[in-house]
Amino acid sequence: MPLLTTRNLVARYGDFQALFGVDIDLGEAETIAIIGANGAGKTTLMRSIAGVLRNQADAVRFDGAEIGALPADEIMALGVAMVPEGRKLFPSLSVEENLLIGTYGRKQSGHWTLETVCDLFPILRERRHNPGTALSGGQQQMVAIGRALMSNPRVLLCDEISLGLAPVVIKDIYKAVPAIKAAGASIIVVEQDIAQALAVADRVYCMMEGRVTLSGTPDSLSREAIHNAYFGAHQ
Repeated sequence: MPLLTTRNLVARYGDFQALFGVDIDLGEAETIAIIGANGAGKTTLMRSIAGVLRNQADAVRFDGAEIGALPADEIMALGVAMVPEGRKLFPSLSVEENLLIGTYGRKQSGHWTLETVCDLFPILRERRHNPGTALSGGQQQMVAIGRALMSNPRVLLCDEISLGLAPVVIKDIYKAVPAIKAAGASIIVVEQDIAQALAVADRVYCMMEGRVTLSGTPDSLSREAIHNAYFGAHQ
């Protein structure tokens, strides 16, 4: 049985419908990537799973339980942590304090502590007393990932973690994925960079205009099929 599923997931912002019956599965110790152009519904999907957008109870299931109607804090307490688009660090707090925020609401012991997060991203140990926002964009992204890991999640949602970062920095951040998986988390990555998504994921879902248009393993999907699912067949 998959660890996390969405079934016929529909999401709206007022009168605007953003998702139309989205079905995805995430297995234990699996990484899936959600790809698609801007406005495809990727972030809305992540917000729905994380409880930022509430839904039908049975539209999202985690470890067999219906969680679609639960608020974000309850979903986080169950073991689903999100690294939000734009990092969302607390400017008045140090790096260490930003990391410790991740332990609030879920007192789950496990692999991830301040020490192990700093082993994963050594620059954070050097900068632990600096204000979070005094760091480079890539270092801030490491803090945002570390903060989510501090809750020792079973599922880690990463929304556009490479956005606005230099390729060499993106490479450094994605190098952390095997260690995160090895420590027991399943991962959903939202990524506009198709090559990066294919490199890191066990399976890929492509979205367009609020629908899943293609899914499969990276080696089973042709470049043409991905292009058509990403942009539409007539582009």
